Amino acid sequence: MQTNKRLKMTSYVKAAATIGMLLSVSISAAAQADSWRGWNIHPPSYPNGKALESFAKEVAEKTDGRVEPKVYHNAVLGDQPDAIEQVRSGALDFANFNMEPMGPIVPATNVLSLPFIFKSPDDMYRIMDGEIGDRFADALAEKNLIALSWFGSGARSLYNTDHPVKTPDDVEGLKVRVMNNDLYVQMIDEMGGNATPMAYSEVYQSLKTGVIDGAENNYPSYESSGHYEVAKYYSLTEHLILPECLCVAKASWEELNDEDQKAVREAAEDAAKQQRQLWEEGVQESRQKVLDAGVKINEVDDKSAFQDKMQPIYDAFIQEHPDLESLVTDIQAAQK
Repeated sequence: MQTNKRLKMTSYVKAAATIGMLLSVSISAAAQADSWRGWNIHPPSYPNGKALESFAKEVAEKTDGRVEPKVYHNAVLGDQPDAIEQVRSGALDFANFNMEPMGPIVPATNVLSLPFIFKSPDDMYRIMDGEIGDRFADALAEKNLIALSWFGSGARSLYNTDHPVKTPDDVEGLKVRVMNNDLYVQMIDEMGGNATPMAYSEVYQSLKTGVIDGAENNYPSYESSGHYEVAKYYSLTEHLILPECLCVAKASWEELNDEDQKAVREAAEDAAKQQRQLWEEGVQESRQKVLDAGVKINEVDDKSAFQDKMQPIYDAFIQEHPDLESLVTDIQAAQK
């Protein structure tokens, strides 16, 4: 009887030891998994939201769960300026940022806000995917932001309530809403218009009541905002083509081994391909919707007259930022 008791006790001890060892391994594995938090200003259904979710899934798979990203959409973790600082400090691990608000932190990115700096979205992608894009990535890295790939945000064009815009003279006298950026204000002023910075939420009613005559944006925003209902003339000036980055916090990036860095970069590049494709599909859908609603779309095949009007803006910009002149001229040369 005593022998049986000893055998049972030995079995219990062995079982407990085995369970303890399994629990220890499980807890250790959980401790080693790195849970990344990511910021996104858009809803999850937006091209950027879908691409970021794919990025998170691919990273988790390629790192065998060593890195497990989670995306927080709709700017629930703060607006973009706050999110930029959180990623820079490592409080957030990754994010999708537009370059327009990045200028105060990374001055080189102001080059990307120069009107007509890119001739087309395809030119922008080609240039940002190459050596010039690496130079912007280097500038971001100096501010603790590791740019792994470049998303698109479409080409912004002019629309108004009165007539097509085929030349800069057609902007003369128009009150045009722009984002609150001196470069965009100067752009409209150089064409003889009256630039009017205002909140995006106020644009529809302002167009409807005549407070402003026009605004500028990409096809999806023009359509989803309903601006096409009150401003029926859409002119493809494509004056502003801004890239966006998928950026990782430098602190988070440096914690990864070489294998996981490679996996994360590959996932970011795949996400960019997906985002660009989804964006283009959205552009075509929005274009067809506004056409069906009676919008008059006119191509601007020769943008040289518009570009000539921008020369004073470029001259002033280079005078103020002489260290950025080579970036400007190299982007221009890459499109000749």
